Amino acid sequence: MRQLLLLRHAKSSRDDPGLDDFDRPLAERGLKTAPLIGRELAARDWVPDLALVSPALRTRDTWRLVAAELPMHPRSVFAEALYDASAADILSQLRLADPSDGCLLVVGHNPGLEDLAKQLAGSGSEAKARKRLEEKFPTAALARFVFDGDWSGLTSARLTHFLRPRDLSQ
Repeated sequence: MRQLLLLRHAKSSRDDPGLDDFDRPLAERGLKTAPLIGRELAARDWVPDLALVSPALRTRDTWRLVAAELPMHPRSVFAEALYDASAADILSQLRLADPSDGCLLVVGHNPGLEDLAKQLAGSGSEAKARKRLEEKFPTAALARFVFDGDWSGLTSARLTHFLRPRDLSQ
């Protein structure tokens, strides 16, 4: 069984209007919530084999803070195709994953990440998780999916968890 983790970057700052979107850093709230997600991944033993990360500053910083909380440091790829990516773009990147990788994490942006999560949530998805996903995919939220088969054939999966920072112990 394969595991897919979709993580929206932590809260970013808009304090400097002169910064390009790509270069926006994490806000104070993001600096606090990203490690929470990392600790939750470690506690649940949801450690990815590979992290596919958008190269934007806020996603790189989110990943750095998450990874620091994991018991081992997974391989990571900073993929240009994930910045401002559509659901189809993200899915294309996932389908290229090595068949030996059992768990992948994508650290990306909305609306593409949310659209992909809604698209993938197939039959057997956990009702509470699906309801939360349908409401909103906030910053630092994590959707966990499981499925059988290869990455190259991914079209739908079972949504098992949808975690928001406010659901985690601070």
